[in-house]
Amino acid sequence: MTKELNNDELNALVLSALEDLKAQDVVVLDVMALSDVMDTLVIATGTSSRHVKSLAGNVVDEVKKQGLRPIGIEGLEASDWVLVDYGSVVVHLLLPQARKFYDLEKLWTPIERASSKSIEI
Repeated sequence: MTKELNNDELNALVLSALEDLKAQDVVVLDVMALSDVMDTLVIATGTSSRHVKSLAGNVVDEVKKQGLRPIGIEGLEASDWVLVDYGSVVVHLLLPQARKFYDLEKLWTPIERASSKSIEI
């Protein structure tokens, strides 16, 4: 029987699965204001390609136990950056050098824009 998961439940499952296999530097970003296709971005680091692949597998297995399958999984072959897409929640698992290079946290953090009143010409 398939149970409908809300975002909080799905996030909790994903975080628990990552914690079980000792993912490093786990960050959860609320991107609802920045994206029409997802609500939450979970980013974590693995210590090796094998670790990244295992983290992805554990996320998929644990969420599958609740009856939800990912829309897609990308990057399992190389395993330096694996993306697991659940629609509203997207999980990025990266090796340290890939995480530093792509800097997803910076990419998905809104910038503060100066208002025209605060700019002196």
